[in-house]
Amino acid sequence: MHALLTFSIPLLFSSLAWSGYLEPDQDVLIQDDWTDAGRVHSTGELELTFALKQQNTDLLERTLKLVSDPDSAQNGKHLTLEEVSSLVRPSELTQKVVRRWLQSHGVTNCLTVRTGDFLQCSMTAEVAETLLPGSRFHRYIRDDLSVVRSSAPYSVHDDVHQHLDFVGGLHRLPPKGQVLRKATPNRKQKWSRMGVHLGVTPSILRARYNLTATDVGTAQNNSQAVAQFLEQYYNPADLAEFMGMYGRNFKHFSKVDRVIGTQGAGKAGLEASLDVEYIMSTGANISTWVFTNQGRHETQEPFLQWMVLLSNMSDLPWVHTTSYGDDEDSLSTAYMMRINTEFMKAGVRGLSLLFASGDSGAGCKHLDKDQNTFRPSFPASSPYVTTVGGTSFKNPFKITDEITDYISGGGFSNVFKMPDYQASAVEGYLKTEAASLPPLSYFNTSGRAYPDLAALSDNYWVVINRVPVPWVSGTSASTPVVGGVLSLINDQRLLKGRPALGFLNPRLYKLKGQALFDVTEGCHLSCLDELVQGKGFCAAPSWDPVTGWGTPNYPALLAALLAE
Repeated sequence: MHALLTFSIPLLFSSLAWSGYLEPDQDVLIQDDWTDAGRVHSTGELELTFALKQQNTDLLERTLKLVSDPDSAQNGKHLTLEEVSSLVRPSELTQKVVRRWLQSHGVTNCLTVRTGDFLQCSMTAEVAETLLPGSRFHRYIRDDLSVVRSSAPYSVHDDVHQHLDFVGGLHRLPPKGQVLRKATPNRKQKWSRMGVHLGVTPSILRARYNLTATDVGTAQNNSQAVAQFLEQYYNPADLAEFMGMYGRNFKHFSKVDRVIGTQGAGKAGLEASLDVEYIMSTGANISTWVFTNQGRHETQEPFLQWMVLLSNMSDLPWVHTTSYGDDEDSLSTAYMMRINTEFMKAGVRGLSLLFASGDSGAGCKHLDKDQNTFRPSFPASSPYVTTVGGTSFKNPFKITDEITDYISGGGFSNVFKMPDYQASAVEGYLKTEAASLPPLSYFNTSGRAYPDLAALSDNYWVVINRVPVPWVSGTSASTPVVGGVLSLINDQRLLKGRPALGFLNPRLYKLKGQALFDVTEGCHLSCLDELVQGKGFCAAPSWDPVTGWGTPNYPALLAALLAE
């Protein structure tokens, strides 16, 4: 169960507005797949993250636009972490008020970050519930995962309310992983033996996207990363075996350079294995990092912890891909707005953040027995990240043109307005495809539209626990593939003394589909009801909310992004 869509929230929660609630629209209902293991003991240790109000966020956004616009004189003039810190660091008053408030409750064990806008503090459950009136901490269990969250909304003292965006570690239960195992393709159809393949491997991807054996990284100052959550980790032995099997025709690394965080114990995760193996085979021979954050403490929000890490490290890879996603309407507006600021902080530093568009098509939310609406995903719906959808081969056994993968997430945000960089493309789609669009009651035509581009997301081979596993699907596959392609382009830019791509979207939309394979066939799934009958949006010429601008044609995309 989830809260109502964001635009109707003020009506529902207006009675809470006076009482110091930082996140009045946060969904605090616990889903059925979590078991309540009882109230946390008063002496139980918690670790909470306080997001302090930042300064100059409007200036940060303007700076991001300037450094990301290929037509701007400021294009590529990215900021250092120190420069970002001096821009957004909370005011002295904010820092003083928040620290005094914490200290007045005996909370003194706190760590901050380089940008000064997060405080991570340890305290007992009793102190936390006094500090944050309304909160009630329970332990919840799903499979082998144990988390501590509040079963009710929290508030803060009026004196500190204006100095905080939200407190992390009270809500936002980890969503389940998105990787799918689809059934085998229909093998009754007879195809010519010439050029036949039995699933997507690095050589198939490199052939489809026109990567030659020489298209590998060589720049010393280039690197890329994947971020893992949800108890996921990769096994170095799996990676070595995967590269031994599928990496014979191009130069590559068989080891990850750096692991940030602590790897879990037990069996490797399918999603983590997929991400690492494929970013390292498209972004071949490029130093790769893995951020692994399963939540070192039960009260940590792993995704939030990753964002905090980015605010605390001056030396980071240029491209980051992650498959994390949650329903937009299950998150508070304050939380999403603040996470957007964190994305902007990364973008002005020259980092490219790629997110999977999700595997639920347009999604579906049941409003009542007679009314449904599509359900956007976040961070896919953020205007400040590059979102990657999914495709399938038209002929599943040959390297052919691509069509929409029916699971490919896409649609329109109910929270974030449509950014200027995509307005013309999206309005063109809405006008041209007006006759075939779903009813307007299902989506917000003025919202940020996604995805931005796509890649194959169907029928991958992955090595996990030393065994090759077929038919792995999801935008968790397409996202690291696109990440690896962008890393190769960064490699060539860096070799020529050019800055990294950074936030890609302004460049991407100015290309208007140039250097990409346009995907014009297929629709994705949505609500199973009489009005839409399971069909969401459909692919179309140019941009569409299923596959974005299309899939990479590497040499053409490289030429276009080097020509600026």
